[in-house]
Amino acid sequence: MNTQVPISRRDLLKLGVAAPVAAAALAAPAPSDSSTTIPVTVRDALFRSIGKDDCWSAFRELGADGIEVNVAIDMSLVGMFHPTVKYNLATPEGIAAFKRDADARRVSLLTFMMANRFDSRLDDEIAWMKRLVAACKPLGVRTIRIDLIPEKHAKDEFLPFAIKTGKQISAIAAEEGVRLAIENHGNTTNDPGFLEKLFDSVGAANLGLTLEAANFYWYGHPLEEVYGIFHKFAARAFHAHCKSIKYPEAVKNVRREMGWKYGEHACPIYDGDIDFVRFVRILREANYTGDLCLENESLHHFPKDQHVGVLKKEIAHLRRIA
Repeated sequence: MNTQVPISRRDLLKLGVAAPVAAAALAAPAPSDSSTTIPVTVRDALFRSIGKDDCWSAFRELGADGIEVNVAIDMSLVGMFHPTVKYNLATPEGIAAFKRDADARRVSLLTFMMANRFDSRLDDEIAWMKRLVAACKPLGVRTIRIDLIPEKHAKDEFLPFAIKTGKQISAIAAEEGVRLAIENHGNTTNDPGFLEKLFDSVGAANLGLTLEAANFYWYGHPLEEVYGIFHKFAARAFHAHCKSIKYPEAVKNVRREMGWKYGEHACPIYDGDIDFVRFVRILREANYTGDLCLENESLHHFPKDQHVGVLKKEIAHLRRIA
């Protein structure tokens, strides 16, 4: 059972926490410790790979606790497929329909996922963020996974834009007590120095990280350095992605070029180099309150009739750890 130490709104405000962020902190679940079970969730992007007729059948087959739901800029749910229903959160009726179906399937945790392009369509992105944040409360969603990566800007020119944008979107999300979780993803947010400067400069309690267990390794950081990076940012983590890579021994602990032979060496989490027991221990030590979300990018190594077995084995592996 989760336990929580009562904190008054007055106490939070004495600490200098803005009112919307204080409200989010009051609503947050108790920190994770060795006696609590961390929810195991799955990305909806994996549902089509297992040969079911609809997303709910796929969810039931995999046996996860919840779903990371990909929401497109038109508010459609592109990974939540169904032969007779097209889910879209653009209207109150669409939100109610999706909630009804998710509740009927006992989905205990939903996280939203946005594939953002802030520096190429900022006004559209801000409007999208406002719409999605407004949909969070009726669906019980408290975390949105986001991208904050350069497209038009050069990497060394992107930080000032990212800081300004981070302040703007975190203020929008704080109005509804929603947490934004930037994934360490691509050529910029896998750089610990960039992340440190970004978080320090934005200074928003509700702007944190989707801590992606394999992406720092993918970026080229040696394996033993990856755990130090996890320690550095675990207190910033609101959400976690779980996938893995199995590199040859000779290159595990040397610096590699970004994405070195990833497609060849991506693998299920139970076969990879990332020690997920150690990963979860680091999260627990930082009072983690999120989930462990399965993300597999190695199914191309397996015949299609083995996909469901691989994913179920990964979920079972995460459950033993969680």
